[in-house]
Amino acid sequence: MLRTSLIILAAIAGYLLLWPVPVAPVSWNAPINAGYVGDFEQNTELEKIEIIELHDTHGPEGLALINGEIYAATREGWILRYNETSGEVSKWVNTEGSPLGLAVDADNNLLIADAYKGVLSVSLSSGEITVLTDSYNGVPMEYVDDLDVAADGKIYFSDASTKFGAQRNGGTYAASLLDTMEHGGHGRLMVYDPADQSTQLVMDGLNFANGVAVAEDSSFVLVNETGSYRIHKYWLAGEKAGQSDVIIDNLPGFPDNVVRGRDGRFWVGLVSPRSKALDDLSSSPMIRKIVQRLPGFMRPQAVPYSHIVAINGEGEVITSLQDPNGEHHTNTGAMETDNWLYISSLHADNLARISRENAGI
Repeated sequence: MLRTSLIILAAIAGYLLLWPVPVAPVSWNAPINAGYVGDFEQNTELEKIEIIELHDTHGPEGLALINGEIYAATREGWILRYNETSGEVSKWVNTEGSPLGLAVDADNNLLIADAYKGVLSVSLSSGEITVLTDSYNGVPMEYVDDLDVAADGKIYFSDASTKFGAQRNGGTYAASLLDTMEHGGHGRLMVYDPADQSTQLVMDGLNFANGVAVAEDSSFVLVNETGSYRIHKYWLAGEKAGQSDVIIDNLPGFPDNVVRGRDGRFWVGLVSPRSKALDDLSSSPMIRKIVQRLPGFMRPQAVPYSHIVAINGEGEVITSLQDPNGEHHTNTGAMETDNWLYISSLHADNLARISRENAGI
């Protein structure tokens, strides 16, 4: 009996120490998480949301507004349309991929960051889908995440991870967990120029490059670095053009999308509170590798918590809206209309909105 037990223990130890895993964790020092204090003091403002049923689709990650209708990208590949006046939700087109971030160009085409397909453009009139770019220097991009358009027509977009492609690593969420666990700086900010159909690198070395938003005057672009809890500002014009700054750091959660709002606001979704275990193990790559060998339910995961934040272009927090109960959880971002603030989600079954009055905007 003792011998059998020792053999079992040796097998378990051997598995935890030697079994191959896809990640090669990099040592780093996570900033000390101050938690929900100061600008992020806990509140229950998002208890005032209204729910919009999506029925047989879920995870409305990215949102766009065209001609008074809300467009939402879902996990099933569908782009939905929601009519604010009638309340009707309808399926429009399916990318047959994994659509994430949405934006609108000057010709009212819907632009889609599709993790599997690349940067797509969809004609509003015909629904025809065109691939604008899906590679860089001849190498396919396997995790296009979010995008926005500058005044000159250039499309800035994130390539979340050059190592952990979404489709070949079990989907967007599973791939994001791998990239976050490794912390290897595989994310990039890219730009596509429709004028010459070129794709260029803007920034690299990011730990899961995520949300992208261009300033109203196109003087800069913001990009979320989910795995490092911070947001970068890359200057497109002026004396600092070509340089970047971290404008907000040590966020209490993982920043997902960033969306340009009104009056100089940018909305950021904090998809989950930070993981104490992941922070504590940031400088211990070997132990993180052991953690990756544990069953999935024992590894750090997103936890239900509703949280969206508005910042200005300098990274100052304007408002923080929360619901610790996480009724509409894993928030990826928010988008303003004349009367409402619509809230997107990674995993929620439905879309949510809160009146501008209740949101304090």
